[in-house]
Amino acid sequence: MKRYLILILVCFLSLSTVGQEKPVKVVFDVTSSDVKVQESAVRHVKMMAESYPNSQFEMVGYSGALDMFLNEKSTVAEDIKMLAQKPNITFAVCEATMARHSATEKDLIPGVKPVPDGILEIANKQQQGWSYIKEQ
Repeated sequence: MKRYLILILVCFLSLSTVGQEKPVKVVFDVTSSDVKVQESAVRHVKMMAESYPNSQFEMVGYSGALDMFLNEKSTVAEDIKMLAQKPNITFAVCEATMARHSATEKDLIPGVKPVPDGILEIANKQQQGWSYIKEQ
């Protein structure tokens, strides 16, 4: 009887590890001013974070994507506010882009962090082993 219990336990443990995915780290690059691209990018992060809660996701915006991160202009502000509260999701926006458009940190959606340079932020993530997705 003891052998059967051990065999059942071993089978159960091996089956429980088969269904688990290895956590990933993904950085999303958003530069488009197209609202549909921005909405799609947020949807991708949301779905992936729900499907892979042990993984990490960061969306980095710069250039034409600035409005996406501005409280008064974003069509995805509510989603970003909600998702930014999750410990495995980060939203970052380029300070250089903000400066070119006279935007300040007060203008950002709560939870969005400014970074000195959007491209450098992505390059640093890639050096740390993060996967890269260009949203277009």
